[in-house]
Amino acid sequence: MKIDIKTPSAGESVTEAEVHTMLVQEGSFVKEGQPVMELETEKATAEVYSPGSGSIHFIVKKGQIVKPGDLLGHIDTLATKPMEPLAPTEKPKLAEPVKVEKAPLTENIASTKSQEESPKVRISIEEAVKTQPPLPKKEEKKEATEINSSSQRKEKMSRLRKTIAHRLVEAKNQTAMLTTFNEVDMSAVMDIRKKEKDAFEKAFGVRLGFMSFFVKATCQALKEFPVLNASIEGDEIVYQNDVHMGIAIGTERGLVVPVIRQANKKTFAEIEQNIVDFAKKAKEGKLRISDLEGGTFTISNGGTYGSLLSTPILNMPQSGILGMHAIKERPIAVNGQVVIRPMMYLALSYDHRIVDGEGSIKFLMTIKEYLENPEKFFIME
Repeated sequence: MKIDIKTPSAGESVTEAEVHTMLVQEGSFVKEGQPVMELETEKATAEVYSPGSGSIHFIVKKGQIVKPGDLLGHIDTLATKPMEPLAPTEKPKLAEPVKVEKAPLTENIASTKSQEESPKVRISIEEAVKTQPPLPKKEEKKEATEINSSSQRKEKMSRLRKTIAHRLVEAKNQTAMLTTFNEVDMSAVMDIRKKEKDAFEKAFGVRLGFMSFFVKATCQALKEFPVLNASIEGDEIVYQNDVHMGIAIGTERGLVVPVIRQANKKTFAEIEQNIVDFAKKAKEGKLRISDLEGGTFTISNGGTYGSLLSTPILNMPQSGILGMHAIKERPIAVNGQVVIRPMMYLALSYDHRIVDGEGSIKFLMTIKEYLENPEKFFIME
């Protein structure tokens, strides 16, 4: 009996995928539910699982473009799992090397006749070498006139990388994108995190990081400025009732933005657990299309890589993205005194078509206010 392996549906917005990696060899025995192939879409890499147990046979090749429902191969369920070879009880003995006696240098190289029959054919090796014609001289190397191929390397862009490139250009060309900046004193967040981190981890089984503070502060600010949680559809502005927060994560294959659903209704612990799960999935290449769809606002943390300041690009069709950066100790004025504080620059890029400058500045100031006064949060929810 044969069971077909078909391309799974990857969401309404994904119409095709590329065969990226074969995880098992042609004809090998696989178990039901075992991943057998990876398909790369414009958003993520998705695994295809075996629908049954048996020997697998592919009808597609690496690099081939497939659509949802296309046949990828089949499982022969009548095939049985091959027996594993028994371990040998005794190592085979190696054959003894055959001894070969070297012929004397003055051996006859022209004939096997004895010296009495043909005395003139026996010559020495030295004499034979002298009679050989001279070897041709090596031609001098011509001066290279072409570029050395080793100085270049071409690599085909993955579907994910091509999609990232397309959307970045789309965001630049189709929005009136503008960026506003501010800075936040991270002293209070760092103090409360240091004080509560052990109790938090013991209570919830996950570490208390900085990102949950930013997600919470952003959700609070979006309540006051809902246009930054909206998007444009034709000549209408679509407002969202919930915040579906995208968290930008860098991977070897490119940037992915998994989405925390209804982040405005989640606790600090739930947010941190979502972020840990997404980071693990992204590292292992196991993010699903459903993990990446439906975001209404995005946070990008360039500070993870040491960035001090940047202008993040909008994640279409969203109207706002918050950029976090590295925390650096800097001298600032507090109550007329110069003090050293851990400071972070914040950057808010927004679509000026629907977000006014005043609203964007006040939105960023609201985030700053919450982060510098974290007692407003109920961390141990």
